[in-house]
Amino acid sequence: MGHSSASRRSRGALWGWGLATGLILVAVAAAPALSRHDPNRMNIALALKPPSATYWLGTDEAGRDVLSRVLHGGRESITAALAVIAAAIGIGVVVGATAGWCRGAVDEVLMRVTDLFFAFPPLVLAMAIAAALGPTLGNAVIAAIVVWWPTYARLVRGEVLRVRENLYVEAGRALGLTAGRLVVRHVLPQTWGVLNARATVDVGYTILFIATLGFVGLGSKPPTAEWGSMIAGARTYFLDSWWTMTFPGLALFVTVICLSLLGDAINDVVGLRGRKEAAGG
Repeated sequence: MGHSSASRRSRGALWGWGLATGLILVAVAAAPALSRHDPNRMNIALALKPPSATYWLGTDEAGRDVLSRVLHGGRESITAALAVIAAAIGIGVVVGATAGWCRGAVDEVLMRVTDLFFAFPPLVLAMAIAAALGPTLGNAVIAAIVVWWPTYARLVRGEVLRVRENLYVEAGRALGLTAGRLVVRHVLPQTWGVLNARATVDVGYTILFIATLGFVGLGSKPPTAEWGSMIAGARTYFLDSWWTMTFPGLALFVTVICLSLLGDAINDVVGLRGRKEAAGG
């Protein structure tokens, strides 16, 4: 039974990894090569054309190729999400590791600051920050980073508090290793599995978050292609020109689902490994 469950997890992780990697490569690396038309070139005479041999996914209200815009929009959305997660992990690791290792007054101050960010609904806080800074994709990324880093700070703090009590850390102290060396070389590496699992899931959620900011007009500026702003712009034409909203929405849905499945599979594997270690296996 255990072997069958582990096998299913492995297959799920493999499929999720393959699909997610393929989507990211297509969107980030191959978008210019796969685009048959300029994603921002407008031609009103070709507005709202249905899918055809020339325009595989049709055209939007400005006569722009939907396929090209979906591909380039994916590059914008995925690149922004990866930047958010990378920055959030960086800040979260520094804050969480410092709080968990130092404990006492330092831990109390850092965690109260972290709690301050948790006090606001994430989307409301991000919208307020993005609106204050101005509606651009870069500012939407900054707003998302502000919302996301406290989660990683809490996660890393908990892991550091757990790992710092291990015997090999005590042995390192006895050998005279500095706190910085202990944390960087021996404590933080034990948190990477949990961070990887959480980050993989969060990439999908962050793509959705960035798209939401774009949908309400706080993301990339027109005519730049971005999934959220594309869906927002297609609302008026959806009933008569279904393809204008369907394909950006489908790309967003598939990407988020694949990344979520991958993250869940990694989380299962990490949790299973942690249970084995706890049991002495």
